[in-house]
Amino acid sequence: MGRFLANTVNSIDKKGRVSVPAAFRSVLGNQSALFTMLSISSPTVEAGGPQLIEAAEARLAQMDPFSEEYEVWSFYIHGDSNQLKIDSDGRITLSDDIREHAQIEDRVAFVGRGHFFQMWEPEKFRVYQQETRLKALELRKRLGSSSKTGTSQGGAVAGERKH
Repeated sequence: MGRFLANTVNSIDKKGRVSVPAAFRSVLGNQSALFTMLSISSPTVEAGGPQLIEAAEARLAQMDPFSEEYEVWSFYIHGDSNQLKIDSDGRITLSDDIREHAQIEDRVAFVGRGHFFQMWEPEKFRVYQQETRLKALELRKRLGSSSKTGTSQGGAVAGERKH
């Protein structure tokens, strides 16, 4: 199975459609629908193939079906999600609730996250991207000072260039 990697910004047309990046469509394969879930931690939408919902349902299956946790998680993955049709040109139409949640107007940032991807309002994504890079740098410094196991054969930490 392929992975959703990289990020790109696409414009929304006058009919409210946006093209899913070709590389993401390649990972989705011949699927005619895209599963989406409104993020509970940021103003973004998580999207992907059936694996996105299946992963959430696997967590749900571990819960007591009569518990409050089950009720909340079930609503999140089933009642607060969407299935968007992918047309023959690789476009989707973003629903009003998706656009409102992510504050998307005329452009969408598609951001790979491995087994799923996210859709962001581009400027909000740029802020997140900058903040996350700084956090990753700090994390790498902490990990590097506590352990030498994060080095590759060449001695460079993943993502670090040797000079």
